Amino acid sequence: MTFLAPETRAALDALHALEHGEDVPDGIARLRGIRSLLAALDADPAALAAVRDALDSGSSWDEVSTAASLTPAAAKQRWAGDDAEIAARQEASRKRGQRPSSKPTDLPGLSVAEAAAKLGVTPQAIYLRVTRGQLRAETVELPDGRSYKRVFLDEPAESETS
Repeated sequence: MTFLAPETRAALDALHALEHGEDVPDGIARLRGIRSLLAALDADPAALAAVRDALDSGSSWDEVSTAASLTPAAAKQRWAGDDAEIAARQEASRKRGQRPSSKPTDLPGLSVAEAAAKLGVTPQAIYLRVTRGQLRAETVELPDGRSYKRVFLDEPAESETS
C-alpha cells in the first residue's frame, strides 16, 4: 500500500536511483535529490492525513509536533483546522513573504541621496535643510506599506509659500 502522492513517490524513487545507480552521483546531484524529496514530503497530503489520524486517535498537539520535529505552535499553524482554513493561512503567509525586488523608479522628486549628490552636500545636510524649511520634502507611502522620503529641489518649502 502506498500513501504518498505520485510526486513524492517520484522524488523518492529518483533519490533511490541515485543511491543505487552504477555511477556515483556528484554532490550537487545528491543535494538536489535530497532537497527535492524533502520539498515533496513537506507538501504531501499524506502528512496532513497522518496528523488528522493521530489527532482523531487521541494524540495531542505536543505529540504531533514532537513527531514532526516542530514546535506545537508551528504544527498547529501548518495543520490545524479544515482544508479551507489551512489554505487561507498559507495564502496569508505567501502574501507576507512577497517583497518587491527593487525600489520603484516612478516616485516624484528625488531621494535624499540623489538630492545630496545633486547639491554636492551630505544626506544629513539635506535633512537639516528640510528641518529648517529650506527644502520641501514629503514621505510617499505605497499601497504595500513601503514609504520613501522624497525631496523637491525646485519647489520652496511650505513655510516659504505662505
